[in-house]
Parts: sequence; C-alpha cells; structure tokens
Amino acid sequence: MSLLTAQPSAPSAMGRGTKSLRERFTGTLWRVGGMSVMTGKVLRRAVSPPYPLADLVRQVEALGIRSLPIALLTSTFAGLVISLQFAFFLARFGVASTVGRVVALTLFRELAPVLTALTVGARIGSGIAAELGAMSVTEQVDAIRALGADPLRKLVVPRVLACLIVLPGLTVLADVIGVVGGMVVVKAEFGIPYGTFIQGCLDVLTMTDFISGVFKGAVFGAIVGLVGCYQGLNVEGGTEGVGRATTQTVAIASVAVCLADFFITKLTLFL
Repeated sequence: MSLLTAQPSAPSAMGRGTKSLRERFTGTLWRVGGMSVMTGKVLRRAVSPPYPLADLVRQVEALGIRSLPIALLTSTFAGLVISLQFAFFLARFGVASTVGRVVALTLFRELAPVLTALTVGARIGSGIAAELGAMSVTEQVDAIRALGADPLRKLVVPRVLACLIVLPGLTVLADVIGVVGGMVVVKAEFGIPYGTFIQGCLDVLTMTDFISGVFKGAVFGAIVGLVGCYQGLNVEGGTEGVGRATTQTVAIASVAVCLADFFITKLTLFL
C-alpha cells in the first residue's frame, strides 16, 4: 500500500514545483513590464516642468556626498590591488615600467564605473527602496496622491536624476583616486618613478576611454535609481516587505549592472 499511495503524491509535488516556477517567471515578467512603464513615465516627467530642483539638490547631497567615504575606500584599494598585480606580472617580462598604461585603461574603462556602481549603488539603491517602502507601508504615498500631487514627480524623478549625477561624478573621482593609489604603491614596491607611471597613463588614455567610463556610470546610476524606486513603491507585506524590497533591490541592481556593463562594453569596445 505504501508504494501505491506514494505514486500519486509524486506528480502532485512536481505540479506544485512547476506551478511555483511558473509563478516566479510570471512575476518577473510583471516586474520587468512595470519597471519599463515606470521608466517611460519618469522620463516624461523629468523633461517637463516644473523641475524639482530643490528636491534634486537634497537627493544629490543625501545620495552622493554621504557616499564619498565608501567610494574613496573602494577606488583606493582597487588602484592598489590592480597596480600590484600588473606590476608583479609585467616585471617577469622586464616591462614593469608600462604598468601605468594597463592600470589606467583598466580603471577608466571598467573597474572604476563597475565597482562604484556595485558598492555605492548598493548603498544608494537599498536606501531608496527602504525609504520609499516605509512611505508606502505607512500610506504616505497614498496621502501625496490624495492631495493631488504626483508621487512619481515628487519622489521618483529627483532620486533618479540624482543617481544620474552622482554615479558619473563618483566614477571620475574613482578614476583619479585609483590612479594615485596605484602610482604610490608601484613606487613603494617596485621603485617605478611617479613620472614614468603618469606618462604611461597619458600615453595610452584617450577621451573615448574617459567618456566610456562616465557613460557607464550614468547608465548604472539610472538602473540603480529606477530599481530602488520601483521596489520601494511596490512593497507588499508591511515592514517585512520593506526588508525584502531592500534585499531584492541590491540583487536586481547588481545583476542589471553586470548585464548592462557587458552590452555597453560590446558597443564601445572598438570606439
């Protein structure tokens, strides 16, 4: 009897697993669609008056200035590590003096924008999701809507625009700090003069390399801001939902940044 009773239970368990997977896939599609719709609405409101300049300044200060410590720390150690690695391996071939060229290209085109987006973006995105999620749970968003104001214009547009400003600016700062950190460490460890390191950077860098990194920072900033706002405004389940929204924001934004980095690199690699 045990075998007979066990056989029908297997398909039902498989059905439950299939249904769960199907529901997750459907939910993902709904989130992607909802975020796309919200992105279009935010773009329309961002280019039409009135412009939220006061809110934008406050968000730039909250999201950007307060993120400087983690941005400085990340860029410093990124420059130190890649400079040590490249100088060590290039020294095997007797060309350690060219380390500045490799470090500059790596930082400007790839490491500075990506590491800034993953570290600073995680802080910014989770903070936005937590803040807007708390407002949604306590019905403050509904109160804004009841007063005749537009929650997207009041809450989302300033945060997304601030991310578009903050992430490229921090990327430029990461470029500078990373190069300085790399210059110092290769001088201390391998005796490469500062002038040789800087000259190597200037010899290989072009304006395209700089613009590529800044452009990536802007795209990553838009992704972080939109994901954080969408997750925060669509919180369900009370305070527990706020915690889930912040966690999901970090995960979704990180994956989206990596995907966007691949496609942008593919498009700009030969420019």
